[in-house]
Amino acid sequence: MATLLAPRTILRTPDLSRLGPHWYAAVMGTAITGNAAAALPLDVPGRTAFAEAVWTLSLLMLAALLAGRAVHLTRHREQARHTLLADPSAAVFYGCPPMALLAVGYGALTVGGPVLGEPAALALDVLLWTAGTAYALAVAAGLPYLMVTRHRLSALEANPTWLLPVVAPMVSAALGPALVPHLPAGAARQALLYGCVAMFGASLLATLALLPVVLGGLLHSKLPALVLTPSLFLVLGPLGQSTTAVHQFADALPLALPGAGPGAGAAARALAEVYGVTVTGFALLWLAVALAANLRALRAGMPFAMTWWAFTFPVGTLVTGTTALARHTGFGGFTALAAGLYLLLLAAWAVALARTAAGLRAGRLL
Repeated sequence: MATLLAPRTILRTPDLSRLGPHWYAAVMGTAITGNAAAALPLDVPGRTAFAEAVWTLSLLMLAALLAGRAVHLTRHREQARHTLLADPSAAVFYGCPPMALLAVGYGALTVGGPVLGEPAALALDVLLWTAGTAYALAVAAGLPYLMVTRHRLSALEANPTWLLPVVAPMVSAALGPALVPHLPAGAARQALLYGCVAMFGASLLATLALLPVVLGGLLHSKLPALVLTPSLFLVLGPLGQSTTAVHQFADALPLALPGAGPGAGAAARALAEVYGVTVTGFALLWLAVALAANLRALRAGMPFAMTWWAFTFPVGTLVTGTTALARHTGFGGFTALAAGLYLLLLAAWAVALARTAAGLRAGRLL
């Protein structure tokens, strides 16, 4: 009898002590897959319904993960404390939760109206953007503080995950302007736009300070493990997200600062186009490097891990950035580029989602 029942022991209760902040990358990747589909400058049959379905999945994933993390932080406080204060390789992933909140919130506003109803969708975005922004700012300041004062680190071993904490405010900056039309005209709109521009500057300058360190670490020590190779895609995050942000600023400027006149709006769009094209050029160069390195790693037997979700959100930011360029310039090349990048995102998301589901069923991931 014991022998007959033995196989059932595979279905164990998940070990939530291992449910770290890196799991929010799955929510980020799913949310931006839906959000980017809705924003694509193409009229594809079923696109809106697909975007709604994927965004709804991201909302359910976020709810489940928030519940799981609440249990983790309640029952495994010492493990959580160790992750944050004594394990710098894991602590940097605290940049993921605020980005997950922000991405799902933005999707509520742009995609979730038919699912939740317009008032509820707006309220959810306000809630998640506010919470995500506060979280992002705390992480962007708190993690570098821990890196300087507590964590034992070597710049010669830096890798792209170090960028996660400082990129979070950029996500808030890029998605906040969508709320400008829903605020009363005047000071509230101005404050929101100015706050988003300030977060853009803080995140951009912090990224520019860290990026040479990260590249230096990669050149000197390489990646410490094969499974970290997907993290090379994380460099794309601030590039695509900042491109998205400057175009969002240009769209929101006439509403937030109506006294600036039409010339200011035209200048903002021109600046956004110049910045976006320049940064997208470097992003495509790095995308080629990341793709080549990951193909090499796959041939070498890179196993599946949650790091594979790094294939999704950073590429998604390139989709939203090139979509904004297509919208403002009217150039068909950017439309084609956005479509091609979205196909890459969709394939990466499908593989990561399927492998994660399989890993959870088999009990390998928890």
